[in-house]
Amino acid sequence: MHTVEMLEQAIARATAAGFIVRQDWLGGATAGACEFKGRKWLFLDLAQSPTEQLNLVLGALAQMPAGSTLHDPAAPKLPSA
Repeated sequence: MHTVEMLEQAIARATAAGFIVRQDWLGGATAGACEFKGRKWLFLDLAQSPTEQLNLVLGALAQMPAGSTLHDPAAPKLPSA
């Protein structure tokens, strides 16, 4: 599977886990995950490579607590990178 396809699946998984995902040109500003007013946000900088964006998304998903949507056994599995 290509990196871009894996990124698309990871973004879909993050959205399903409750993240609001924003993909924008951030001009080198820090991209990543945060929580604001009780909502989980994930900012991706389109200036970064697909591999860098994928690593950010997977890092955010890895920080999800056990018992969250991410750890649902029925959820589709992402292929290993």
